[in-house]
Amino acid sequence: MSALQLQFAQLKQAYSQSPYPDYQQRRQQLTALRQAISQHSDALCTAASQDFGYRSSDETRLLEIMPSLSGIDYHKKQLKSWLKPEKRHVHYSFMPASNRVMVQPLGVVGIIVPWNYPVYLALGPLMAAIAAGNKAMLKLSEYTPATNKVLTAICQQALAADVIVIEGDAEIAAEFSRLPFDHLLFTGSTAVGRKVMQAAAANLTPVTLELGGKSPVVIAPDADIKQIAKRILFGKTANAGQTCVAPDYVLVPADKLELLISELCQAFIAFYPDFATNPDYSAIINEAQYQRLMTMLEHAHSSGARVINCDVNSDAASVNSERRLALQLIVGADDNSNLMEQEIFGPLLPLIPYHTLEEALHYIQQRPRPLALYLMSNDSDTQQQVLKQTHVGGVCINDTLVHVAQDDLPFGGIGPSGLGNYHGKEGFLRFSHQKAIHKKGWFNSGRFIYPPFNRKVFKAILSWLTR
Repeated sequence: MSALQLQFAQLKQAYSQSPYPDYQQRRQQLTALRQAISQHSDALCTAASQDFGYRSSDETRLLEIMPSLSGIDYHKKQLKSWLKPEKRHVHYSFMPASNRVMVQPLGVVGIIVPWNYPVYLALGPLMAAIAAGNKAMLKLSEYTPATNKVLTAICQQALAADVIVIEGDAEIAAEFSRLPFDHLLFTGSTAVGRKVMQAAAANLTPVTLELGGKSPVVIAPDADIKQIAKRILFGKTANAGQTCVAPDYVLVPADKLELLISELCQAFIAFYPDFATNPDYSAIINEAQYQRLMTMLEHAHSSGARVINCDVNSDAASVNSERRLALQLIVGADDNSNLMEQEIFGPLLPLIPYHTLEEALHYIQQRPRPLALYLMSNDSDTQQQVLKQTHVGGVCINDTLVHVAQDDLPFGGIGPSGLGNYHGKEGFLRFSHQKAIHKKGWFNSGRFIYPPFNRKVFKAILSWLTR
């Protein structure tokens, strides 16, 4: 038995000794987790910056720590109502009886965490798993070793008996995926998600896959470009675009293309003045990711696309030892390039002009279903048209990114962008089994339908029930 298998077996044994933690115990666990996060918040910010090469502490607090604390508060507030058994209807032919649904923990769940938001994408699923009464194993990314140390300390302080933290490379991740978890949640790329699902299938382990995809922005003809430019920019430049729900391309009315370029560039300068030394902009996580983005950018140049560097004082193609890359707007990108076929995961933003909204929607419909869609429009008919004619994981109207931080909205993809969802009540239910319970009393109405079936009373009842 490997060390990983042994750790899993120990956690499974611990769960079997306490298979249904009560409300007070779960609430206490969530409180302890919140306190530990707060106590280690400075360390988390320092560690995240160290792992990325540089990341603003304010950005880590805003995008990772704040939603983690808010999510725990929401779970604590709603937990008692979520735990209440739900009464269900009983057909009159089975009376007297009662029906109810009881939510029960699954057992030991596995959570595979990516590198781009190593704090929130560990703690978000973890709080849901704990609220649902489970034990958990976390597999953290090998690309965030400093953050992993702090997260391990948090879990040991708050949930030492309930959570085991694992680190390691792809080989460890593969072994982790093969463990017979009661549920496995993976956040990462679609390509790796397929492998995780295949590994889990050997144990019939149910999976939740939070993947990516090319999330579009649709600027409707009625949208005010000056008003929405900063909203698009925030979603694209947060964490330097290294976000699974970052806008991946923008569909813009052809007659508003130049205005959009101007407004995005002006907004970028306003957001990040003196870009080379600006303290608010994140670095690209590592050299491999940086070179991947530069290759995309170089291909755009060589294929004749128009590339606009929003940092007017620098050359985006030059070598950058700090891996800082300003927003690059790209018009006329090759539809068959990696830029347009793969999730970008960085500050490159293709702009695609269109002539009719139907043309824009057709463009989205012809591509794999994305994780998010951002619609910029104040027209209710346009909003309904887009909502009804697109299949996406989630929609944000007149903003970007922030739908993920809504405590009471489910989050997840559809098709190649994901399988299943969590956050809020959906997260609690994702890590629970909804047990159906049918209860009879001393009087048994079922005796009238027992064999032998040649009795007159049976024939009469069957005729009445199937009338």
